[in-house]
Amino acid sequence: MLLSTQAGRAPASGYVPQPGYDDPVAGAQSAFRAALHALAHPGTPVRTAPPRGVPPGLSPAMTALLLTLADADTPLWLPPGTDRATLGYLRFHCASPMADDPAEARFVAVPAGAAPPPLAACRQGEPAYPDRSATLLLEVQSLTAGRAVTLRGPGIAARAPLAAAGLPGDFWRQWRDNHGRFPLGVDVLLTCGDQLCGLPRTTLVEE
Repeated sequence: MLLSTQAGRAPASGYVPQPGYDDPVAGAQSAFRAALHALAHPGTPVRTAPPRGVPPGLSPAMTALLLTLADADTPLWLPPGTDRATLGYLRFHCASPMADDPAEARFVAVPAGAAPPPLAACRQGEPAYPDRSATLLLEVQSLTAGRAVTLRGPGIAARAPLAAAGLPGDFWRQWRDNHGRFPLGVDVLLTCGDQLCGLPRTTLVEE
């Protein structure tokens, strides 16, 4: 079920959220193009213009994605214990209802230091509507300084390296299972600072 508390209610009286984009339309268009480019070219880090205000615990890239993708029609899951200022910021700018179960969320956002839910616990889509799955936004420590894996699949000419640091220890095992559920399964956008990197469910990983 969807929560009616936390980000599901209006900010308390006197609450003044940080600003989003100076130009919301241009900012969202820029971030959306960056996300599309990242998903079309798996493993390639893409920079995105950050909004003017970034709430506690979120990176500029994750904030940009949430401002662009999340709205009143897209339930959002955040880890328990997410800062109240962050919840207020997202409620003010995105108006997303907050889900208490990642299986009910359209977007699952996991800031740095928080444990992501298993990929299989996120919304998988339906056989007739595989696009009704979740997108996981996952903050990592680095997109270039982790243990390297090799990516293959659509959008990759031959093979592409990815060395993301800060992923869960069994992430790539989960990813192979996720890929095996295609056309169901989740897509992932890794974020780090002002960069993002796409992992669509069509991508194969070789360790």
